[in-house]
Order: sequence, then C-alpha cells, then structure tokens
Amino acid sequence: MLVAIAGGHGKIALLLARELRERGDEVRSLIRNPDHAEDVREAGAEPVVCDLEHEDPETVAEAVRGADAVVFAAGAGPGSGPERKWTMDHGGAVTLIEAAKQAGVSRYVIVSSMRADPEAPGDDTFAVYLRAKGQADADLAASGLDYTIVRPTGLTDDPGTGNVRVGENLQSGEVSRADVAGFVAAALHEPSTVGRTYDLVAGDTPIEQAAR
Repeated sequence: MLVAIAGGHGKIALLLARELRERGDEVRSLIRNPDHAEDVREAGAEPVVCDLEHEDPETVAEAVRGADAVVFAAGAGPGSGPERKWTMDHGGAVTLIEAAKQAGVSRYVIVSSMRADPEAPGDDTFAVYLRAKGQADADLAASGLDYTIVRPTGLTDDPGTGNVRVGENLQSGEVSRADVAGFVAAALHEPSTVGRTYDLVAGDTPIEQAAR
C-alpha cells in the first residue's frame, strides 16, 4: 500500500511513517518546509513539498496521485490563532478531500480530536479548533470517500503501549502519539474501519484488535 500523509513532519505523521514502513508499506509525506525533508526520509517516507494550506486541490492532487490512501495528520498547531484553525484544520482537510477525489484516491483517514463538533460552543481558540475539526469531520463523512475519523484525547510523547481503548463518547484522558499512529496504521489495513468514527484513549485492548 502507498499512503500519502498530509502534515508529514508532524509528530504523529513521523511515527505513522515508521509504523507503515515496518508493515511493508510505502509512504509519501507532504511537507510545507523543504528543510524538513531529511527528517521525513529518516522516518522512511518520501518527502514531497506541498503547502496544503495555500495550494489548490489540483496541485495537491498531483502530490497524492497514485496513492492507495491519504491521511490528514496536519494542523495549525499550538500557538496559532482562530483564523488559522479554520484555514488549516478545516480548510486543509477539505483541500485534501477534493484532491483525493481528483486523484482517484478513495481511502481517507483523518486525525481529528475528541469532542470535535461543528457546533462546539465558545469563542476561545480551543472552541474554534473543535468547531474546525468537527466541520472537517462532517465534510469528510459527507464526501463519499471511504473515510475513517480518529479522535484522540489529550496527546503525550510517552512510548507507545500497543494498547488503546476505542468507542464513541469516551471520557477524556490521555493517549500517546505513538499509539495514535499505531491505530491509524491498523485502521488503514482494516476494511471494517471504513465509515467509522472512533474516540481514542489509552486502554488495554491491543491495537490490532481495537481496529477490528
């Protein structure tokens, strides 16, 4: 399988690239900054410079053409304001949806956030973030693509345990980025995850079993 990862220099994306390579998959990582190319190569992926926030879907389609699946692991990141939450966390995801359609890539996995909701109340930046993520999830679900929405709780840089808990409307907690990457990799290889939305927290279920 060839997987194209948007936000390819992010922490989850780099871990995901390694996970997929260990499974024998090929990985193409979309990055905005060419200075990040070597980090991506060290993770086992092919870097492609493509600014998802500012490129049109046609250009992004060329970057993902030939892939069997795309993963949206991009985001505005901490310290960004409300406007960029919309342009990146929502707008970037929608651009990738359109690009995937144009490139003939039907499989799309998005790394979202627990409590993402297009109607999330509040005016602070985090509320805007939840609305942007929620709207991106809704747009993906309505896109006709073979989607999986993964909504992790609070992220840590702890080593992965290989175990998680998935479900709907789970209580917030923590989960390592490594285990998020592991679950996304498993979901890409598990057909039963298509059309599903998962809250994801630390747990005691082996990742492969959780994906099934």
